[in-house]
Amino acid sequence: MSRRVSRSRAALVLALSAALTAPLTLTTPASADGGYGVTPLKFTVRAGARTCTVDADLYRPSGVDRAHPAPAVLATNGFGGSKDDGSTDAIGKAFAQRGYVALVYSGLGFGESGCLISLDAPGIDGQAASGLVDFLAGGRSADDGTRADYVTLDGTGDPRVGMIGGSYGGAIQLATAAVDHRVDALIPLITWNDLAYSLDPNNAAGATAVPGAFKWQWTNGFYLMGESQPLTQAALDPSRVNSLTCLHFVTRACDTIRTLNSGSYPADRTRQLLSYARSVSPVSYLDRVEAPTLLIQGQADSLFNLNEATATYRTLKARGTETKMIWQSWGHSGGLTDPAAGELNLTQGNLETSYVGRRVLAWFDRYLQGNRHTDTGPDFAYYRDWITDPDHTYATAGHVPALSRPLYLSGDGKLVGDRGEVVRGSRTYTNWPTPTSHSESSLAGALGLPDPAPYDTHGTYLAWTSEPLTHAVDVVGAPQATLKVNSPAAERTQRSSDAADKLVLFAKLYDVAPDGTRTLVHRLVAPVRVPDVTRSFTVTLPGIVHRYEQGHRLRFVIAASDDAYFGNRGVKPVTVAASAGNTGVLRLPVVAG
Repeated sequence: MSRRVSRSRAALVLALSAALTAPLTLTTPASADGGYGVTPLKFTVRAGARTCTVDADLYRPSGVDRAHPAPAVLATNGFGGSKDDGSTDAIGKAFAQRGYVALVYSGLGFGESGCLISLDAPGIDGQAASGLVDFLAGGRSADDGTRADYVTLDGTGDPRVGMIGGSYGGAIQLATAAVDHRVDALIPLITWNDLAYSLDPNNAAGATAVPGAFKWQWTNGFYLMGESQPLTQAALDPSRVNSLTCLHFVTRACDTIRTLNSGSYPADRTRQLLSYARSVSPVSYLDRVEAPTLLIQGQADSLFNLNEATATYRTLKARGTETKMIWQSWGHSGGLTDPAAGELNLTQGNLETSYVGRRVLAWFDRYLQGNRHTDTGPDFAYYRDWITDPDHTYATAGHVPALSRPLYLSGDGKLVGDRGEVVRGSRTYTNWPTPTSHSESSLAGALGLPDPAPYDTHGTYLAWTSEPLTHAVDVVGAPQATLKVNSPAAERTQRSSDAADKLVLFAKLYDVAPDGTRTLVHRLVAPVRVPDVTRSFTVTLPGIVHRYEQGHRLRFVIAASDDAYFGNRGVKPVTVAASAGNTGVLRLPVVAG
């Protein structure tokens, strides 16, 4: 498969757009007595240096007026969607039916809203959303003169308003709250903390200045979706056209994609890439977010994994913002249209009957309805797929579990629980010019397509395997591995001015059943571009929630490549040595067993 995605794949664009926006539906049966009315509106708002038209729908519950005001919910679409897709429209319906004034709109560059796609930049998309908050405050009218003078106010010009939505519609909430402190509550689902990590992840701890391994399938899928807007939107607003070489994104976004696709990271372009990706990411502006935030992240998500929500959670907690976090089952990679039994099924609108749905309602009840006695639940909750009773699939805790169990990488390929059991030895693998390991076809889950099982080719990876477990072990969180590798070829090239010459490897953790069947949990891997092969380094793997059953074995693997990512430039053999006094360590966040 070519690493560059052809713009001629219109069918893929349309299917991907539908699949990635479908899971965000918050729908309930339409009110038989006309419990709300819907008014289409247009707004002209300021968005950075431009003036943009925003296409929106206002959902007004029956009985809500100036004498009987109600708090508001503001929402926008996932990437590639609009206010008219089933997901965004259903948010308006669901909350209007529950007594909230809902304003849902097409994000900039999507649907019939104008301007370029700017990846939820606070100074552009956030500012545009702030203009809609002005409308909800009664301080401005829509372009047709419509005013909303029936939203609960906390003060003159300050509406009681919360935001909810997923993915692209999740990050916009944090961007808006960073520029407008009138927003009272946020519920971002399955969204990002740092696009530099999301699209070009480097899981080596502290390596924020070193780009990682380009997640080319996910990134080019979204890029294709954005650039192909004429195929999905007739009579395109002229303000949504940039240039012939960068059709519908802001220029810096196109430049970033081109740098990633080039497979080359010269110092100047690397600085520009990282700077831009982070400037449109919560990682750069969370210090300005004050609104109480309920983060909901998906375990089955190789686009925005659990580590992203954890980073946002810890940052907000550290600055004193009221924050809680739920790790649900579904994300971009699975369960989007058919969540597990008992999980929040947004297409069915089971808010009152699912654990996550009740948490959503409680969050808005406390922070929008003003019911201060409402219990918003524990700081941390996580879905467990090994529990069969759908009423008890969630466990709760006061914090994300810490790393608690070390396992040591022995020279004979064993994963042992005591440093004294480590056998002296060394083993070597090498990469080929083409990928030799497979974790996932990134778009398969979103499109409902089959995907070959994960595999690694002999000679291109190293594995360390534990003895069969004597009892079940529950891992909840992000494992870490401290490694030291020897690669003379990588050492010769790592001081190149092009960061792409540094060694790339992929760390992952399998569950091996007694019959030898291997499971790569949610197909998650940790790409690493090693900062310096002459020094040890720590790898933070993607967070998981997984039970390793009694009789199963843990297998830790480092592989030379992965076909969902760009890999090494040139052949770079890698040797890993071990002795009792000097060996790699895998640390697990274990909560049971």
